[in-house]
Amino acid sequence: MKRRVSGGLRHRDDLKNDVVMIGVDLGGTKIAGALVEFPAGEIRAKEIVPTLPERGGEAVLNDVVNLMMRLKAGAASLGKDIQGIGVGIAELVDLQGKITSDYLIQWRDIRAKERLSRIARTCFEADVRAAAIAEAFFGAGRGLDNFVYLTVGTGISHSLVIGGRPYPGAHGNALMIGSEPLTSVCEKCGAIQDQVLEKYAAGPSLVVRYNRISAASCMTAEEVTSAARQGDKLAREVVISAACALGNSAGFLINILDPEAMIVGGGLGLAGGLYWDTFIAATRRHIGSIVPNDIPILPARLGVDAGVIGAAAAIWREIDDLP
Repeated sequence: MKRRVSGGLRHRDDLKNDVVMIGVDLGGTKIAGALVEFPAGEIRAKEIVPTLPERGGEAVLNDVVNLMMRLKAGAASLGKDIQGIGVGIAELVDLQGKITSDYLIQWRDIRAKERLSRIARTCFEADVRAAAIAEAFFGAGRGLDNFVYLTVGTGISHSLVIGGRPYPGAHGNALMIGSEPLTSVCEKCGAIQDQVLEKYAAGPSLVVRYNRISAASCMTAEEVTSAARQGDKLAREVVISAACALGNSAGFLINILDPEAMIVGGGLGLAGGLYWDTFIAATRRHIGSIVPNDIPILPARLGVDAGVIGAAAAIWREIDDLP
């Protein structure tokens, strides 16, 4: 496995010591905020509140602002000043840090950055790229020259990391994998199938699919995977089929990007057990003969904290003008 020989964030000797940033992981289910101390990338305090995005962007923004104020007060109690706020959001973010979509979080047309900047200097980043930054600097990607980060939770997306930096694409949109339909035509009946990976294999989809076929009812993906572990036949069918579909797409990513490794995060991506084992086997079945089939497929070392650490690292890097 290659080792990075260039400079980069964690090899710099002139970094500011013991500065505290706020990292925010803003998803469709929860808002996680944390005080993250650098250069170690350690969480000093953390709080989670529900997102409830159906309330609209302003309501979500109010909750984020209130959370930031509580964390700022917590930093003061530790004798620290907040140097910046990094927000990893479950939306598209362009190369200038502007939110360009509003699939879940209605922030594209409101002054979210302006309000947060009253607390401290703020930057936005796509949530998957924020988590990829954390894994590159402090997690399973440390020391790798390139890898693919795949996150599976409320949604499914990916980021290619090269030289410690996520590749954003020409417009910041190089992260889509789970939300666009894969269209095919059945050779037997001629039916057109528009399979969308997120609607089949993401966390909420497991709940919808299981509740549709079972007399029992689950509220979360964790409940479905737990039922599968306990021998529920229908839950096992849902979990296995979802993991197989994810493995198909993961194998496709590996085939076209030829990374050193794939790192998998997100709440469902880190579920382990039947979901993980099935996903790994399915991915390896779909890796072509050109790419080594023993490519490492690793769970995110930082777990669900990758989002807040990476968001904080994004603003730290911007403030310190790091490569």
